[in-house]
Amino acid sequence: MAELNAEFRGYRSPLSTRYASKEMQYLFSDQHKFATWRKLWILLAKAEKELGLDITDAQIREMESHIDDIDFKAAAAEEALTRHDVMAHVHVFAKQCPLAAPIIHLGATSCFVGDNTDLLILKEALDQLLPKLVGVIKQLAQFAMQYRDLPTLGFTHLQPAQLTTVGKRCSLWIQDLLMDERALRSCRDNLRFRGVKGTTGTQASFLQLFAGDGAKVRQLDQTVTRLAGFERYYAVTGQTYSRKVDLEIVSALASLGATVHKMCSDLRLLASRKELEEPFEQTQIGSSAMPYKRNPMRSERCCALARHLITLQANAANTLAVQWLERTLDDSANRRLTLSEAFLSADACLLTLLNISQGLVVYPKVIERNIAQELPFMSTENVIMAMVKAGGDRQVCHEKIRVLSHEAGAQVKQHGKDNDLVDRIRADPYFAPIIGQLSSILDPKTFTGRAAEQVVEFVNEEVNPIVALYGDRVVSKAAQLNI
Repeated sequence: MAELNAEFRGYRSPLSTRYASKEMQYLFSDQHKFATWRKLWILLAKAEKELGLDITDAQIREMESHIDDIDFKAAAAEEALTRHDVMAHVHVFAKQCPLAAPIIHLGATSCFVGDNTDLLILKEALDQLLPKLVGVIKQLAQFAMQYRDLPTLGFTHLQPAQLTTVGKRCSLWIQDLLMDERALRSCRDNLRFRGVKGTTGTQASFLQLFAGDGAKVRQLDQTVTRLAGFERYYAVTGQTYSRKVDLEIVSALASLGATVHKMCSDLRLLASRKELEEPFEQTQIGSSAMPYKRNPMRSERCCALARHLITLQANAANTLAVQWLERTLDDSANRRLTLSEAFLSADACLLTLLNISQGLVVYPKVIERNIAQELPFMSTENVIMAMVKAGGDRQVCHEKIRVLSHEAGAQVKQHGKDNDLVDRIRADPYFAPIIGQLSSILDPKTFTGRAAEQVVEFVNEEVNPIVALYGDRVVSKAAQLNI
C-alpha cells in the first residue's frame, strides 16, 4: 500500500496537480530542461565544427541519438558527489556518448546551458500565454458587443452612481488585458539569447579555443544564437544574462495578475447582486452545508492565484538587486521557484478566465429591478429640467423634488420598502405638465450616454486588430477544468 501511495507522501505543487496546463508544466519539467541542455551542447558542437574545430559528424550524431534518454538517477548520484548540477549531467551525457565525451561542453560555462535554456523556456512560455490571453480578450469582446446597450448601475466608492452598460463595464476589463498583451508581447519581442560568453562574459575561453581569432568567436556567438532560434543575443553579459530580463517579464506577468484580480473581484461583486454569474455546472456543489449556493469559485480561484502571481514580482526585483558584480549564486534557488510559478500561475489564471468568459450569464430582469431602486433619484435633475421647459420655476421644483426624495428615501431606508419617488411625483398636482413625459424621462437608456457607441468603437479600433494579429493561434476554447 505504501508503494501505491508513494506519490502522495511528498509535497506536490497545486499548480501541477490542480491548475496549470500540461503544456506549460512540460516547459518547466526536468525532462524538457535537461533535454534542452543536450540540444545546446549539440548546437555548440555544430557551430564549433563549422568554424574549424576538430569535431566530427559521428560525434554529433551520437549526441543527437541521446537527447531524450536522460538517466535521472545517474545524474542525481553524480550531483551528490560533485555538488554541481551541470557537471553531473555532463558526466552522464558523456557516459552515454563516449565518442563525443571529449567535446561536450567545450569552452562553455554552466550558464551556457543554464541561462540559455531559461531564455528558450521563457520564449516558449510567452508563446503559450499570449494566444490564451488574446482568446480571453476575444471572448470578452463578443460579450461586450452583445450587451453594449444593456443599462446597468454604475458604482463609484461602491455606491450606486450614473448608469453605464454591461458591455461598457466589460470593455474596461478588456482595456487592461490589452495593456497586458502589449507588455508581454514586448517582453517576447525583445527577448534575446545569452549566447556563448564564457565564465565572466568576456569570451576568453572561446578566444583561446580559436587561437585568438576574435572574428571567429563573434561568429560562433552569432551561429549558436541563430541555431537556437533567436535573432539577437545580448551584446554584453556577466556570467549570466542580466536578471533585469527576468524582472521585466515577471513584472508584466504580475501586472496581468492585477488585471485578473480586479476583473474577477468585479464578477464576484456582481454575482452577489445576482446580476451576473460565471458558469455553474449542473452537478456542481456550491457549499457542503448550504445546497442552494452558487458560489463564484472560478473567479475566487483566479483572485487567489493572481495574488500569488503579484507577490512574485518582489522576488524578481530582489534577485536583480542582490546580484554582486558579474554574478552571485543566490539567484539560483529563487529563480527555480519564481520563474516557473509566475508562468504556471499566469497560465492557470488564463485557463480559468477563458472558461469564465465563455459562459458568463447575465440576468437583465435583476439588473432592471436594481436600476428601478436607484434611477428615480438619479432622474431628478432631468425632471427639474422638464418642468422648467414646461414653464415651471426651477427653485420651486427643486424644493418639491427635495421633499419628495427625502420621503421616498425614508420608505427605503427606514421601512425597507421599494423606492416610490416616481409614484409620489405622479401624485403631486404640481408635476401634471410633465406626467406624460415621465416614462421617457425615466428610460434607463437615456442615462447611459455614448456607452454603446464607445464599445463598438473600442472593439473595432483596438480589440479586433490585436485578435487579427494572432490569427488562428488564438486559443478560442478553454479545456475542461480539472477541478
